[in-house]
Amino acid sequence: MGGSPLITNESTMEDLSARAAGCKRCALGETRRSVVFGEGNLGAGLMLVGESPGEKEDETGKPFVGPAGRILNKILAEVGIRREDIYITGVVKCRPPKNRLPNKAEVGACVSFLKQQIELIRPKIIVCLGSLATKTLLDPKAKITEVRGKWFDQGGIKIMPTYHPASFFHDEEKLNAIRKDFHQVKVAYEALQEGFEKF
Repeated sequence: MGGSPLITNESTMEDLSARAAGCKRCALGETRRSVVFGEGNLGAGLMLVGESPGEKEDETGKPFVGPAGRILNKILAEVGIRREDIYITGVVKCRPPKNRLPNKAEVGACVSFLKQQIELIRPKIIVCLGSLATKTLLDPKAKITEVRGKWFDQGGIKIMPTYHPASFFHDEEKLNAIRKDFHQVKVAYEALQEGFEKF
C-alpha cells in the first residue's frame, strides 16, 4: 500500500479485512467459523469497540447480532443513533471457545487490526464496550467501574468507556448506566455532526 493518498479507505479496509480473514496468529484461527472483522460507515465519526464475537457473531461474521447486540440496538434506537451511521468492531475478531474472555496472547495477536481500523476510519469518538476494550484502548490498569461514563482523550479521539451490553444479563441495573453513557455520547455525536464540540 505504501501510504499512497490515492488509496481510499474502502479499498484499504478491504485489504485489511482480507488479511484478517486468513489470520492464524493465535489458536482462535483454528476454532472459529468466521472472522468478525467489523461493519458500518467507513467515514464514521463514532466507533464502538466490543470484546470478541459470540456464537451468533461467529455464525454470521457480523458484530453484535446476538443477545448483547439486541440490547445495543435498543439503546442506540433510544438515544437516536443509527447503527448504519457508525462503525462497530471488537478487540478480538474470532470467537473464543465457550464465549470465554480472550486471553492476553489472543489480544496481542489481534490488536494491530483494531489499531489499523482506527487509523483508517479516524473516528472522533470511540465507545469502549466493556472492560477488555477499555483496558486495550485506554489503560491496561483501568477499572471499568471507575472510568465508565467519563470522557478521556487519546490522540485527539474522545473515548467513553461503558459496560458491555452483555453485563445486563448479570446485573439489570447496568442497563441504566449504559443508557446514561450513551446519552452523553449522543450529545457529543450531535455536536460533532454540527461541526463543533461540546465536551
